Amino acid sequence: MKNDEPTVGRRALLRTAVFLGVAAAAGLVSSGGEGATPGVPRAGGAGGAPGAAGPGPNPAAGAPGAAFPQGLPERAYRLRPMTSDAPARPAVVQPAVRTRPILELPADASTASAMVLTFDDGPDPRYTPGILDTLARYGVRAMFFVCGEMAAENPNLLRRMVAEGHVIGNHTWTHPLIPKLSRPALASEIGRTSEVVQQTVGEAPVWFRAPYGAWNRAAFEIGAELGMEPLAWTVDTLDWKEPGTGTIISRVLGGAGPGVIVLSHDAGGNRSQSVQAISSYLPQLLGRGYRMTLPKLPPR
Repeated sequence: MKNDEPTVGRRALLRTAVFLGVAAAAGLVSSGGEGATPGVPRAGGAGGAPGAAGPGPNPAAGAPGAAFPQGLPERAYRLRPMTSDAPARPAVVQPAVRTRPILELPADASTASAMVLTFDDGPDPRYTPGILDTLARYGVRAMFFVCGEMAAENPNLLRRMVAEGHVIGNHTWTHPLIPKLSRPALASEIGRTSEVVQQTVGEAPVWFRAPYGAWNRAAFEIGAELGMEPLAWTVDTLDWKEPGTGTIISRVLGGAGPGVIVLSHDAGGNRSQSVQAISSYLPQLLGRGYRMTLPKLPPR
């Protein structure tokens, strides 16, 4: 019947609606607000907001339809402007690719009495809270180089670290021996860890440490691509060998000095000696006039 046929006005409205739908799908109409890029999820948006638990999709899974290359975090990729008239995106400044890690703080007036405490392999709910409690008791900040698989299981400890002013570094996902990995496998180990840290606390790490101190060129290059500086250490407590609380204390106090970076562990085994040791050596270091500080990123 003619009454069921759309009128000319209704046809016009339908054509307009169809056009708008096609335009939106093609990216000509944006509903994402200023600065939104069609087809690109916002950093820190759904699945990446502070407080999100878990590591999110596994970039190494290679599921059909995966939006990003294997082993690298989603945030590392952006679409180019659709036309030459579109404003250019500011270039992302990355650290220079180093050939060796940073071993100590630079020698200057600001580091004359400064030291850095670092802890690897965590977070572990059995030992990390005790170390955090001691640091809080003396108002000291430290660095925690976390393994992705541990970070994914203990997101609340990552949030506590950040809330109390500590720095989270990248220590790969499973703590492998880097020189034995293919480049894609290493990219996945490092990229997934940066991704889970960003999803949990809202910021990706800017420092990277190779497990066992086993660096290679690929580690330096991938770390730099993800905006991280490589940091090693000056004093190794060897606490992972469980040498005894007194031995750990004597190694820290004996190696203390301006610019020193101390390596300890808060996971990877029984770390009760490490928890007990810091409660003794930290007040002694402070009593000797040392300041526990955090490293500054080198000029870029």
